[in-house]
Parts: sequence; C-alpha cells; structure tokens
Amino acid sequence: MTPRRRRATGGRRVQRNEAARLTDELLVAGFNKKQVGEIIGRNPSLVSQFVTKNKGASFVEALRAVVQEVQAGGPRDIASLKALAAGYIQPRLNREGYKARVRRKDKGRAEKVVKDQRGRPVMGKDGRPVKAWSSSLAKAGKQHIASGASRLRPIVEEAAANRGKIAFTVRARKGAFTHDAGRMADSPGVRRNIVQRRDGTEERAYAENTGGPGSGEQGFDAVQFKAMVDAASGDVAAAVRNWLVMTGRLDPTAPIVGLEIRAWKSQH
Repeated sequence: MTPRRRRATGGRRVQRNEAARLTDELLVAGFNKKQVGEIIGRNPSLVSQFVTKNKGASFVEALRAVVQEVQAGGPRDIASLKALAAGYIQPRLNREGYKARVRRKDKGRAEKVVKDQRGRPVMGKDGRPVKAWSSSLAKAGKQHIASGASRLRPIVEEAAANRGKIAFTVRARKGAFTHDAGRMADSPGVRRNIVQRRDGTEERAYAENTGGPGSGEQGFDAVQFKAMVDAASGDVAAAVRNWLVMTGRLDPTAPIVGLEIRAWKSQH
C-alpha cells in the first residue's frame, strides 16, 4: 500500500484574524495576555487561541473599543478597561445555536485602594484597606433614553462628587453627525473613535483623548457636566444631545439611539 503524502506545514503564513490583530495592538501598548484576558473576562489561554485556533470573533467589538480607548489616551487601568469591554462582549451561544441566558452588563464600577504619602494602603476600622471610587460606566439604549436614561445620572453625580472626568459615546443614524470624522477637537486621526453599525447607525466618542500629538479634549469636567445635566432636568441623554446640537455636531432633528457614559478619577 502506497503511503499517504504528508501535507506541508511550512510555507504560507496563516493570516491573523481581527481578534488576534487587536490583541497584538494591546501587547504593543504594554499589556500582556493575562491582562487582555482579564479585560475581556476570560482566561489568558483563550487569548492565545485567537492565533492558534482562530477564535475570538465574539470579542472583536470589545477589543476594538479597548484599543480605541488606549490609543486615545484614556484610562489604562484594568478595571476601567474591563468595564468598557463588558458592554461590547457578545453573549455566548448554547448548543442549539441560540443566545445563552446570560445578561449583558450595562453598568460597571471600579475602585482603588487608598494609599498614604508613603504609598502604603490606608486601613479602615474593620482592618481592611480603604477603597475609593476610580471609574464607572453605564449604557442606555433607545427605549431607556426615551424614558430619561435614569441609570446614567448616578455615574455623573459620583464623578462630580469626586472631581472626576467624563467622556461619552453617542450612537445615531449615519449622516446625523454634521462634522467630519477626523475633526481634531473630537477624534484626532482618520476615523478614530468611529464605529459603523450594520443597522445604519454610527457611534462617535467624545472627550476621551488625554494626551499625545493633536490630542483633543481631556475629558469633560464632571462638575460642569453635572451642571449641564441639571439644566436638562436631570436627563443625561437630553443634556448630551443639547450639547451636540449647540456645538454644531449633530442634526437638530436626529434622535440619539444609544449613549454610553464613562467617568474616571482625574490624576491632577
């Protein structure tokens, strides 16, 4: 019997998928695979399988959002990036191919251990390290926005109380935004912080650039942002829409169909 010919294993290099490519960008930015796994809420071994087994399709949107946040100079701590990624991670499928009964997170909150002047953790009366707010995130869809987007207001209030910064991502139909995607004051670079959706909508991020050549706004002052929300009767979505319209960024007749608020503790 003639022996089978073995397939050549060398030669053409396998092209990396999008999840692997985005992971590479995070590795170049200084993160390791364990940290990437923590950000997307998975074991680092799965991150390696993005390359070896062509996995990771369901994490592409989350990884892209994290890469954009890092490239824009936003918060780099794992807790903040994990809270950001959580809103983009697609639900798992069951054996029949339908969505598993897993709720997607639309809110996130992170804390940091308070340290003294010598860098030692401050201990509370209960013997545990004292923790303070460091960042938070909340999302609102079309229906929640129509009812006032109440889950967004606590994010703004806590950030203002801690003298933090605020950035947000707005989702509206394509063509509703009246300024160029590369506008330096919003998203420096060609189409940075722009996400196209298959349903004909588009997402644009504002005020999350914190340094670097041509950097835009370094986050809205949370106290001032809260005043803007208070002027809109506590409706965060209405306040954001008013700002977009008044600054010539959004068509006055266009509704907002999605809004994400991110807040973090200023380091200054």
